[in-house]
Amino acid sequence: MKLKMFFLIILILLLAFACYLFVGKREPTQDIVWGVNFSQKQAQYYLSSDWQKTYSALIDDLNIKHLKLGVYWDLIEPEKDNYLFEDLDWQVEIAQKKGVQLLLVIGMKAPRWPECHLPEWAKTLSKEEQQERILKLLENIVLRYRDSESVWAWQVENEPFFPFGECRWVDKEFLKKEIKLVKSLDPKRPVVITDSGEGSFWVASARLGDIVGTTWYKKVWFHQLGAYITYPFPPTFYARKAKIIEKLFHKEVICVEMQAEPWGPTASLQEVPLEEQEKTMNLSQFKKNIESIRKTGFRKVYLWGAEWWYWMKEKQNQPEIWEEARKLF
Repeated sequence: MKLKMFFLIILILLLAFACYLFVGKREPTQDIVWGVNFSQKQAQYYLSSDWQKTYSALIDDLNIKHLKLGVYWDLIEPEKDNYLFEDLDWQVEIAQKKGVQLLLVIGMKAPRWPECHLPEWAKTLSKEEQQERILKLLENIVLRYRDSESVWAWQVENEPFFPFGECRWVDKEFLKKEIKLVKSLDPKRPVVITDSGEGSFWVASARLGDIVGTTWYKKVWFHQLGAYITYPFPPTFYARKAKIIEKLFHKEVICVEMQAEPWGPTASLQEVPLEEQEKTMNLSQFKKNIESIRKTGFRKVYLWGAEWWYWMKEKQNQPEIWEEARKLF
């Protein structure tokens, strides 16, 4: 009898917690700071666009003032000890001239497939050797840009606890070393640690980061099922989780990836027919996503897919989402 009562109490508590996360409404937040993600790789390799023109159009045409930049190890150090900073220097310099605030994602794992962007020479190294090289990479990046007025924070690794992408290992203790190194080199700027919006409660990120970054996706291609799915989570699911983090850890939660592009069966969207792309993103879905995330209470939101908006405008002669996004900025 006591055992049954115990399980009954546990069940009631779980149901109460589920109601807390899923039931309730919030008034839309109007004073959101909007930004976008930018990936040189996404524009150049997966969309065959001029990445510099894409970057400049986001700043000059859409008037975007907040950018999250993926810093890719294989682009920065294609050969061992041969650092090529020209492209990143250009992005940072343009941002500084135009008054754009940058969140730089540094480390082995960065936004966009395959997530872990190792140069060829580093792929055969042992885990310990890779970690040694990653720390050296971080040191070079932070020392180079810590005096830039445009960089407001460092994001150390991308969703380091979430098992997504082609990555050989996850090491929480090593992540602590990375954070410690970055903060020792630049104690002024906060460190952002990110995790999945749909698959995590963000506790590990809150313990390690100064700011918690989360993702927000609605319609995606689910490889394990070989089908599209729609996440059932309402805005309160994110809002209440953020409230828990703020209460327990006194950490701000921001959205570092809000779905604003299709999620198809392949990483290269230009290989996906437009009618297939519309299954997960179109103008109507874009508007719905914006309205929904306003109800989460997030004060800062980086949209995911700006390179695709430009590709749709320039290569497909469909500027509708580009023009709709303009209203945000």
